[in-house]
Amino acid sequence: MSEHRVRFAALFDAEVRPHNERFRVAAAITRGEDVLDVGCGTGESTREAAQASGTGHVLGVDVSAAAITRARELGGAAFEVADAQTHPFPVHGFDVVLSRFGAMFFADPPAAFASLARALRPGGRLVLLVWQERARNEWYAVLHDAVAPGTAPPPAGAHFSLGDPGTTRALLETAGFTGVTFTDVDEPVCYGPDSATATEFALGLKDVQELRGTEGAAERLRAAFAAHETDDGVLLGSRAWIVTAVSRG
Repeated sequence: MSEHRVRFAALFDAEVRPHNERFRVAAAITRGEDVLDVGCGTGESTREAAQASGTGHVLGVDVSAAAITRARELGGAAFEVADAQTHPFPVHGFDVVLSRFGAMFFADPPAAFASLARALRPGGRLVLLVWQERARNEWYAVLHDAVAPGTAPPPAGAHFSLGDPGTTRALLETAGFTGVTFTDVDEPVCYGPDSATATEFALGLKDVQELRGTEGAAERLRAAFAAHETDDGVLLGSRAWIVTAVSRG
């Protein structure tokens, strides 16, 4: 997956461009703030935070060495291979912790969010962008119905692990956060400029690879994407949350 993430880095960023614009506004990074970006991938959100912070220390971390190598090549901030669940971040070392579609993949969410709460200064901000529940995301239905038509979807995976507000609020409050809020983001995702690119992109996604695809899956994907082609690319419906919270310190 990491090689696919690096190969299609520009498309991964373009896929969620409207979401990212909302996320950047919600983060509201100001000059001099120290920022930790968790699950930063190839670093777009980290570089944007560094530009806003200017003089602050901005660090992007990801478990993918390939993604971090590419992020370092692009520059613009500090990057490190690290697992937020176990990495010894400096206590009270950051004003803001960000995660753009990264926090859903924690293997041990309570440990990870407790670690992030410790890394924040008292009153520091946590800002997450996460998918809402699977049933609210058209993009998953399109992938499933094309790859494995006529089958029941498997149990919802990590992508949707923070989609339920009640569960996520309880998780964050237990980890040391308060003032948890959820803002609805109803924007399409772009799978590429055309159906051929979208198909190649989708076939490397974990969601697709976990489905038991039947013969002709690629052709069905391409046809499904063709039905969603617009002048702005292949657009599929999606729903996400911007989750904000404050460290109790």
